[in-house]
Amino acid sequence: MKKVWLHSVRAYLKLGLFFYFRRIHVRNIQVIPKDKPVLFLANHQNALLDALLIATQGNRFSYYLTRAGVFKSSFVSRILKSLQMLPVYRIRDGWNNLSNNAMIFDTCSKLFNNNEAIVIFPEGSHNINRTVRPLSKGFTRIVFETLDKFPDLDLQLIPVGVNFINAEKFPDSASLLFGEPLNAKDFVLDRKNEGTQKLRERIQLEISKLTTHISNDTYDETLKRLVDLNVDFLNPKSVNNTISSNFKKHDVKKANVFSVLKPFFKTLLIISLFGPYLIWKLLVEPKIDEVEFISTFRFAIAITLVPMWLFLCVLFIAINFSWLMAFAFLALTLCLALLTVKT
Repeated sequence: MKKVWLHSVRAYLKLGLFFYFRRIHVRNIQVIPKDKPVLFLANHQNALLDALLIATQGNRFSYYLTRAGVFKSSFVSRILKSLQMLPVYRIRDGWNNLSNNAMIFDTCSKLFNNNEAIVIFPEGSHNINRTVRPLSKGFTRIVFETLDKFPDLDLQLIPVGVNFINAEKFPDSASLLFGEPLNAKDFVLDRKNEGTQKLRERIQLEISKLTTHISNDTYDETLKRLVDLNVDFLNPKSVNNTISSNFKKHDVKKANVFSVLKPFFKTLLIISLFGPYLIWKLLVEPKIDEVEFISTFRFAIAITLVPMWLFLCVLFIAINFSWLMAFAFLALTLCLALLTVKT
Protein backbone atom coordinates (compact mmCIF):
# COMPACT_ATOMS: atom_id res chain seq x y z
CA MET A 1 0.00 0.00 0.00
CA LYS A 2 2.86 2.38 0.74
CA LYS A 3 4.19 2.13 -2.82
CA VAL A 4 0.69 2.63 -4.25
CA TRP A 5 0.27 5.75 -2.09
CA LEU A 6 3.68 7.17 -3.10
CA HIS A 7 3.11 6.42 -6.80
CA SER A 8 -0.33 8.06 -6.66
CA VAL A 9 0.91 11.20 -4.91
CA ARG A 10 3.89 11.52 -7.25
CA ALA A 11 1.67 11.12 -10.33
CA TYR A 12 -0.74 13.80 -9.09
CA LEU A 13 2.07 16.21 -8.20
CA LYS A 14 3.75 15.57 -11.54
CA LEU A 15 0.50 16.44 -13.33
CA GLY A 16 0.20 19.60 -11.25
CA LEU A 17 3.77 20.62 -12.09
CA PHE A 18 3.07 20.00 -15.78
CA PHE A 19 0.31 22.60 -15.66
CA TYR A 20 2.37 24.94 -13.45
CA PHE A 21 5.67 25.09 -15.36
CA ARG A 22 6.13 25.96 -19.00
CA ARG A 23 9.13 23.67 -19.23
CA ILE A 24 10.96 21.32 -16.89
CA HIS A 25 14.36 20.17 -18.15
CA VAL A 26 16.01 17.21 -16.43
CA ARG A 27 19.64 16.52 -17.26
CA ASN A 28 22.06 13.72 -16.42
CA ILE A 29 19.44 11.62 -14.62
CA GLN A 30 21.14 8.47 -15.89
CA VAL A 31 23.97 8.93 -13.35
CA ILE A 32 21.67 8.12 -10.43
CA PRO A 33 22.30 4.52 -9.28
CA LYS A 34 19.14 2.52 -8.59
CA ASP A 35 20.70 -0.16 -6.41
CA LYS A 36 22.93 1.86 -4.07
CA PRO A 37 22.35 4.23 -1.16
CA VAL A 38 22.23 7.81 -2.44
CA LEU A 39 22.40 11.18 -0.73
CA PHE A 40 21.12 14.00 -2.95
CA LEU A 41 22.53 17.42 -2.01
CA ALA A 42 20.74 20.34 -3.66
CA ASN A 43 20.66 24.12 -3.62
CA HIS A 44 17.53 25.64 -2.12
CA GLN A 45 15.93 28.72 -3.75
CA ASN A 46 12.22 28.02 -4.05
CA ALA A 47 10.95 26.44 -0.81
CA LEU A 48 8.80 23.32 -1.32
CA LEU A 49 8.96 23.39 -5.12
CA ASP A 50 12.65 22.43 -4.99
CA ALA A 51 11.76 19.22 -3.19
CA LEU A 52 8.74 18.52 -5.40
CA LEU A 53 10.83 18.80 -8.57
CA ILE A 54 13.37 16.29 -7.24
CA ALA A 55 10.59 14.00 -6.02
CA THR A 56 8.66 13.94 -9.29
CA GLN A 57 11.44 14.18 -11.87
CA GLY A 58 13.98 11.82 -10.29
CA ASN A 59 14.07 8.04 -10.56
CA ARG A 60 14.12 7.22 -6.84
CA PHE A 61 11.55 7.43 -4.06
CA SER A 62 13.60 9.48 -1.62
CA TYR A 63 13.32 10.46 2.02
CA TYR A 64 13.48 14.19 2.79
CA LEU A 65 14.98 15.95 5.80
CA THR A 66 12.47 18.72 6.52
CA ARG A 67 12.45 21.51 9.10
CA ALA A 68 10.66 20.31 12.22
CA GLY A 69 8.37 23.34 12.42
CA VAL A 70 6.00 21.96 9.78
CA PHE A 71 5.37 18.81 11.85
CA LYS A 72 3.61 20.59 14.73
CA SER A 73 0.11 19.49 13.74
CA SER A 74 -0.41 15.76 14.36
CA PHE A 75 -2.54 15.46 11.21
CA VAL A 76 0.02 17.24 9.02
CA SER A 77 2.79 15.23 10.68
CA ARG A 78 1.14 11.93 9.71
CA ILE A 79 0.77 13.06 6.11
CA LEU A 80 4.37 14.29 5.87
CA LYS A 81 5.77 11.10 7.38
CA SER A 82 3.68 9.03 4.95
CA LEU A 83 5.47 10.96 2.20
CA GLN A 84 8.85 9.94 3.67
CA MET A 85 9.68 13.27 5.27
CA LEU A 86 11.83 13.32 8.41
CA PRO A 87 11.89 16.26 10.86
CA VAL A 88 15.17 18.04 11.52
CA TYR A 89 15.44 20.40 14.47
CA ARG A 90 17.24 23.73 14.45
CA ILE A 91 18.17 26.17 17.22
CA ARG A 92 15.01 28.18 16.51
CA ASP A 93 13.01 25.04 17.38
CA GLY A 94 14.46 25.14 20.90
CA TRP A 95 17.72 23.88 22.37
CA ASN A 96 15.93 20.99 24.06
CA ASN A 97 14.79 19.63 20.72
CA LEU A 98 18.23 19.51 19.13
CA SER A 99 18.92 16.18 20.82
CA ASN A 100 16.13 14.66 18.71
CA ASN A 101 18.38 14.99 15.67
CA ALA A 102 20.54 12.13 16.93
CA MET A 103 17.61 9.77 16.43
CA ILE A 104 16.87 11.20 12.99
CA PHE A 105 20.50 10.89 11.91
CA ASP A 106 20.53 7.29 13.13
CA THR A 107 17.41 6.67 11.05
CA CYS A 108 19.22 8.09 8.01
CA SER A 109 22.13 5.68 8.55
CA LYS A 110 19.76 2.72 8.70
CA LEU A 111 17.96 3.89 5.55
CA PHE A 112 21.28 4.12 3.71
CA ASN A 113 22.14 0.61 4.87
CA ASN A 114 18.90 -0.48 3.18
CA ASN A 115 20.00 1.19 -0.08
CA GLU A 116 17.50 4.02 0.25
CA ALA A 117 17.88 7.59 -1.07
CA ILE A 118 17.72 10.78 1.01
CA VAL A 119 17.46 14.40 -0.11
CA ILE A 120 19.09 17.18 1.92
CA PHE A 121 19.33 20.90 1.22
CA PRO A 122 22.69 21.53 2.90
CA GLU A 123 22.47 25.34 2.78
CA GLY A 124 20.19 24.92 5.77
CA SER A 125 17.49 27.34 4.58
CA HIS A 126 16.00 28.69 1.38
CA ASN A 127 16.92 31.95 -0.31
CA ILE A 128 15.79 33.16 -3.71
CA ASN A 129 19.16 34.74 -4.50
CA ARG A 130 21.17 33.00 -7.22
CA THR A 131 24.05 32.21 -4.89
CA VAL A 132 25.12 28.94 -3.32
CA ARG A 133 25.53 29.80 0.35
CA PRO A 134 28.03 28.15 2.76
CA LEU A 135 26.87 24.63 3.63
CA SER A 136 25.98 23.52 7.13
CA LYS A 137 27.76 20.64 8.85
CA GLY A 138 24.61 18.57 9.37
CA PHE A 139 24.90 16.53 6.19
CA THR A 140 28.59 15.75 6.86
CA ARG A 141 27.65 14.39 10.27
CA ILE A 142 25.12 12.06 8.66
CA VAL A 143 27.67 10.89 6.08
CA PHE A 144 30.46 10.15 8.54
CA GLU A 145 28.20 8.62 11.21
CA THR A 146 26.79 6.31 8.55
CA LEU A 147 30.27 5.21 7.46
CA ASP A 148 31.31 4.73 11.09
CA LYS A 149 28.42 2.29 11.56
CA PHE A 150 28.64 0.70 8.10
CA PRO A 151 32.25 1.18 6.89
CA ASP A 152 31.79 -0.97 3.76
CA LEU A 153 28.70 0.90 2.58
CA ASP A 154 28.98 2.25 -0.97
CA LEU A 155 27.25 5.55 -0.20
CA GLN A 156 26.96 7.81 -3.26
CA LEU A 157 26.74 11.60 -2.97
CA ILE A 158 24.98 13.34 -5.86
CA PRO A 159 25.01 17.16 -6.08
CA VAL A 160 21.87 18.66 -7.59
CA GLY A 161 21.22 22.05 -9.15
CA VAL A 162 17.63 23.33 -9.16
CA ASN A 163 17.20 26.30 -11.49
CA PHE A 164 14.36 28.71 -12.31
CA ILE A 165 13.98 31.57 -14.76
CA ASN A 166 11.98 33.65 -12.27
CA ALA A 167 11.15 31.64 -9.18
CA GLU A 168 8.32 33.79 -7.83
CA LYS A 169 6.48 34.26 -11.14
CA PHE A 170 3.82 32.18 -12.91
CA PRO A 171 4.19 30.51 -15.27
CA ASP A 172 7.87 29.77 -14.90
CA SER A 173 10.32 27.18 -16.22
CA ALA A 174 12.74 25.00 -14.29
CA SER A 175 15.73 22.78 -14.87
CA LEU A 176 17.03 19.98 -12.68
CA LEU A 177 20.70 19.07 -13.13
CA PHE A 178 22.26 16.02 -11.49
CA GLY A 179 26.02 16.01 -10.98
CA GLU A 180 28.33 13.02 -11.18
CA PRO A 181 28.17 10.74 -8.11
CA LEU A 182 30.90 11.08 -5.50
CA ASN A 183 31.92 8.17 -3.30
CA ALA A 184 31.47 9.16 0.34
CA LYS A 185 34.35 6.93 1.45
CA ASP A 186 36.79 9.13 -0.49
CA PHE A 187 36.27 11.84 2.11
CA VAL A 188 37.11 9.71 5.14
CA LEU A 189 40.45 10.99 6.44
CA ASP A 190 42.49 10.27 9.57
CA ARG A 191 41.72 13.81 10.71
CA LYS A 192 37.96 13.99 10.77
CA ASN A 193 37.81 17.80 10.74
CA GLU A 194 39.83 17.87 7.54
CA GLY A 195 37.50 15.30 5.97
CA THR A 196 34.47 17.35 6.99
CA GLN A 197 35.92 20.55 5.53
CA LYS A 198 36.98 18.80 2.33
CA LEU A 199 33.49 17.32 1.89
CA ARG A 200 31.71 20.65 2.45
CA GLU A 201 33.98 22.49 0.04
CA ARG A 202 33.66 19.82 -2.66
CA ILE A 203 29.88 19.64 -2.48
CA GLN A 204 29.57 23.43 -2.53
CA LEU A 205 31.84 23.56 -5.57
CA GLU A 206 29.83 20.88 -7.41
CA ILE A 207 26.46 22.50 -6.62
CA SER A 208 27.85 25.85 -7.77
CA LYS A 209 28.51 24.33 -11.19
CA LEU A 210 24.93 23.11 -11.46
CA THR A 211 23.18 26.38 -10.69
CA THR A 212 23.91 30.07 -11.24
CA HIS A 213 26.38 31.22 -8.61
CA ILE A 214 26.83 34.98 -8.21
CA SER A 215 29.30 36.35 -5.68
CA ASN A 216 27.70 38.28 -2.83
CA ASP A 217 30.23 41.09 -3.32
CA THR A 218 28.81 42.13 -6.68
CA TYR A 219 25.43 40.40 -6.56
CA ASP A 220 23.03 43.19 -7.56
CA GLU A 221 25.21 44.55 -10.33
CA THR A 222 25.98 41.11 -11.77
CA LEU A 223 22.36 39.97 -11.66
CA LYS A 224 21.19 43.12 -13.43
CA ARG A 225 23.71 42.63 -16.22
CA LEU A 226 22.67 39.00 -16.65
CA VAL A 227 19.00 39.95 -16.85
CA ASP A 228 19.77 42.73 -19.32
CA LEU A 229 21.64 40.20 -21.49
CA ASN A 230 18.58 37.91 -21.36
CA VAL A 231 20.69 34.88 -20.38
CA ASP A 232 19.11 31.46 -19.97
CA PHE A 233 19.10 30.75 -16.24
CA LEU A 234 18.05 27.17 -17.00
CA ASN A 235 21.56 26.66 -18.39
CA PRO A 236 23.79 27.55 -15.42
CA LYS A 237 26.99 26.41 -17.11
CA SER A 238 26.51 29.06 -19.78
CA VAL A 239 25.55 31.72 -17.22
CA ASN A 240 28.52 30.96 -14.99
CA ASN A 241 30.80 31.14 -18.05
CA THR A 242 29.34 34.56 -18.80
CA ILE A 243 30.18 35.72 -15.28
CA SER A 244 33.69 34.26 -15.29
CA SER A 245 34.44 35.82 -18.70
CA ASN A 246 33.42 39.26 -17.38
CA PHE A 247 30.40 39.17 -19.72
CA LYS A 248 32.47 38.76 -22.86
CA LYS A 249 30.80 35.43 -23.65
CA HIS A 250 27.09 34.87 -23.35
CA ASP A 251 24.26 32.91 -24.90
CA VAL A 252 20.93 34.66 -25.38
CA LYS A 253 17.69 32.97 -24.41
CA LYS A 254 15.49 32.23 -27.41
CA ALA A 255 12.52 34.54 -27.79
CA ASN A 256 9.04 33.06 -27.53
CA VAL A 257 7.06 34.22 -30.57
CA PHE A 258 3.75 33.33 -28.92
CA SER A 259 4.37 35.33 -25.74
CA VAL A 260 2.34 38.30 -27.04
CA LEU A 261 -0.81 36.17 -26.75
CA LYS A 262 -0.11 35.02 -23.21
CA PRO A 263 -1.85 37.97 -21.43
CA PHE A 264 -5.01 37.30 -23.43
CA PHE A 265 -5.07 33.59 -22.54
CA LYS A 266 -4.20 34.36 -18.92
CA THR A 267 -7.08 36.83 -18.59
CA LEU A 268 -9.56 34.27 -19.91
CA LEU A 269 -8.15 31.65 -17.53
CA ILE A 270 -8.53 33.99 -14.55
CA ILE A 271 -12.17 34.59 -15.51
CA SER A 272 -12.74 30.84 -15.68
CA LEU A 273 -11.05 30.29 -12.30
CA PHE A 274 -12.12 33.50 -10.60
CA GLY A 275 -13.03 31.71 -7.34
CA PRO A 276 -9.56 30.27 -6.55
CA TYR A 277 -7.94 33.38 -8.07
CA LEU A 278 -9.75 35.72 -5.65
CA ILE A 279 -8.86 33.49 -2.69
CA TRP A 280 -5.22 33.60 -3.79
CA LYS A 281 -5.10 37.35 -4.43
CA LEU A 282 -7.17 38.55 -1.48
CA LEU A 283 -6.57 35.99 1.27
CA VAL A 284 -3.36 34.05 0.66
CA GLU A 285 -0.80 36.13 -1.24
CA PRO A 286 -1.02 39.23 1.02
CA LYS A 287 -0.09 37.08 4.05
CA ILE A 288 3.09 35.64 2.54
CA ASP A 289 6.07 37.31 4.20
CA GLU A 290 8.90 35.55 2.36
CA VAL A 291 9.16 35.74 -1.43
CA GLU A 292 10.50 32.16 -1.49
CA PHE A 293 7.07 30.88 -0.42
CA ILE A 294 5.04 32.63 -3.14
CA SER A 295 5.35 29.81 -5.68
CA THR A 296 4.82 27.14 -3.03
CA PHE A 297 1.51 28.58 -1.87
CA ARG A 298 0.41 29.38 -5.42
CA PHE A 299 1.09 25.79 -6.43
CA ALA A 300 -0.79 24.55 -3.35
CA ILE A 301 -3.84 26.57 -4.45
CA ALA A 302 -3.47 25.17 -7.98
CA ILE A 303 -3.53 21.51 -6.92
CA THR A 304 -6.22 21.81 -4.23
CA LEU A 305 -8.74 24.60 -4.79
CA VAL A 306 -8.61 24.65 -8.60
CA PRO A 307 -9.70 20.98 -9.03
CA MET A 308 -12.45 21.50 -6.43
CA TRP A 309 -13.62 24.64 -8.23
CA LEU A 310 -13.69 22.89 -11.59
CA PHE A 311 -15.64 19.98 -10.13
CA LEU A 312 -18.26 22.31 -8.62
CA CYS A 313 -18.54 24.34 -11.85
CA VAL A 314 -18.96 21.22 -13.97
CA LEU A 315 -21.60 19.89 -11.57
CA PHE A 316 -23.48 23.22 -11.52
CA ILE A 317 -23.50 23.56 -15.32
CA ALA A 318 -24.52 19.92 -15.79
CA ILE A 319 -27.46 20.22 -13.37
CA ASN A 320 -28.71 23.56 -14.67
CA PHE A 321 -27.91 23.18 -18.35
CA SER A 322 -26.38 19.98 -19.75
CA TRP A 323 -23.46 17.61 -19.38
CA LEU A 324 -22.32 18.61 -22.86
CA MET A 325 -21.96 22.24 -21.78
CA ALA A 326 -20.29 21.15 -18.53
CA PHE A 327 -17.60 19.14 -20.30
CA ALA A 328 -17.18 21.90 -22.87
CA PHE A 329 -16.45 24.33 -20.01
CA LEU A 330 -13.94 21.89 -18.53
CA ALA A 331 -12.23 21.32 -21.88
CA LEU A 332 -12.07 25.06 -22.56
CA THR A 333 -10.54 25.76 -19.13
CA LEU A 334 -7.89 23.06 -19.57
CA CYS A 335 -7.04 24.41 -23.02
CA LEU A 336 -6.71 27.93 -21.62
CA ALA A 337 -4.44 26.61 -18.86
CA LEU A 338 -2.20 24.90 -21.43
CA LEU A 339 -2.12 27.97 -23.66
CA THR A 340 -1.32 30.23 -20.68
CA VAL A 341 1.43 28.02 -19.31
CA LYS A 342 3.00 26.45 -22.38
CA THR A 343 3.10 29.38 -24.84
